[in-house]
Amino acid sequence: MTHQSQLFPDLRDHKNEELSSIEVCAGAGGQALGLEQAGFQHHFTVDNDPHCYNTLFHNRPKWNPICGSLEDISPSKFKGIDLFAGGLPCPPFSKAGKQLGADDERNLFPVAESLIDQIDPKAVMIENVRGILDPKFIDFRSSFQLALEKMGYLVQWQLLRASDYGVPQLRPRVILVALKSSHFSYFRWPTPKPDKTPTVGEALQKMMAERGWAGASKWAENADQIAPTIVGGSKKHGGPDLGPTRAKREWEKLGVNGHTLAAEAPDPDFVGNPRLTVAMAARIQGFPKSWEFTGAKTHAYRQVGNAFPPPVAKAVGKQIALALKKSYK
Repeated sequence: MTHQSQLFPDLRDHKNEELSSIEVCAGAGGQALGLEQAGFQHHFTVDNDPHCYNTLFHNRPKWNPICGSLEDISPSKFKGIDLFAGGLPCPPFSKAGKQLGADDERNLFPVAESLIDQIDPKAVMIENVRGILDPKFIDFRSSFQLALEKMGYLVQWQLLRASDYGVPQLRPRVILVALKSSHFSYFRWPTPKPDKTPTVGEALQKMMAERGWAGASKWAENADQIAPTIVGGSKKHGGPDLGPTRAKREWEKLGVNGHTLAAEAPDPDFVGNPRLTVAMAARIQGFPKSWEFTGAKTHAYRQVGNAFPPPVAKAVGKQIALALKKSYK
């Protein structure tokens, strides 16, 4: 359901913006939110999942969220924008799947390449799973990088762990940053600060205690590590649980029952390992309390589990913004 009334506003309507951006494959807004916090103002965000669209519109109607495909984009309306960002589909490169890469019908890198060529942004930021750095995809990465270099960009790929940027879970993710050669010399990757990251207990104690659970403090003391990577599952597979057996065992060590999600925090007299709510999972993913995920529990949790942690996007986005501002002076 593409909403034509809000589709692709003219850049000239945003004269006061210092740094402009668009985001494709935005999901439930993790990367977009982090980039907003880094100083970028989105002219639109697009995703083909109606559940993600509902969440985006609920939280940020000013982003002009669109439920549609990348083919719906009119590149001429965004030519010369500061940042083209996106979390391109991960299944083609995920170790949890068949890793078909370029042969996977969900591979949208060619479409993104075409859009970047036509829009000619100052910078590009693309997020994907760690598997894209596997040796089997070296030709794929090289081909995409060469295409960007022919457009005048300098390109770097970097593996970042969310736990190094204030997010209480491992969540390794690969980030591609490309900037025009006149901007790239000013870019530096953000400095990891793992000592600033809260444990699961520190992040969730107040939420666990919000209905009066007497055991919340003791539970938080024992949940003194960061979490394993939250897994959201695909549209066809994966329900409201915390991932495969191995992940559930890691959650059990933290005193969390990972087999299902709860509708609310534990009762005052609860005994045993508590379950996470969708809101708690979102906190572990680095979302602020103010960001609300719409839809039924399964759909809401899938949005959380597939999201890019906002604090990581913010850290990288701030460095991109700094590079652009320095080169504009």
